[in-house]
Amino acid sequence: MSHIVAIIHGEPGAYGVSYPDFPGLASGGETIEDALRRSKEGLNLHIEAMLEDGDALPRLRAIEEIKADPDMAEDMADMAAFALIEYDLPGKPIRVNISMDERLIERIDTAAKRRGMTRSGFLAEAARTAISQVA
Repeated sequence: MSHIVAIIHGEPGAYGVSYPDFPGLASGGETIEDALRRSKEGLNLHIEAMLEDGDALPRLRAIEEIKADPDMAEDMADMAAFALIEYDLPGKPIRVNISMDERLIERIDTAAKRRGMTRSGFLAEAARTAISQVA
């Protein structure tokens, strides 16, 4: 398990989260908790897409290193806090064969499409969410 530094921006009712080591990746929400939840989902999808495309993940920096980076001064101007987001680097995808009710598969496909995800990505994210709630 590793950690990725996130910067929380904004004020009550309008928070944003950005990742200094993943430029351009950002999310928002009305509360800090909502913004972090949304950003973590986006981060996981972003990392999965990078790996699927064969892109190398960036070198992850510590908070101290980010604070000392002069290029980060503007991003930290309206900063409310730092957060450390846990992530597990996905392993090599393997194909599995499972059986499910056909109507459930239709509902999964519809939900995945609405989120811009594949069936596999949707099921993997649902499994991660369920596992994190048990852990």
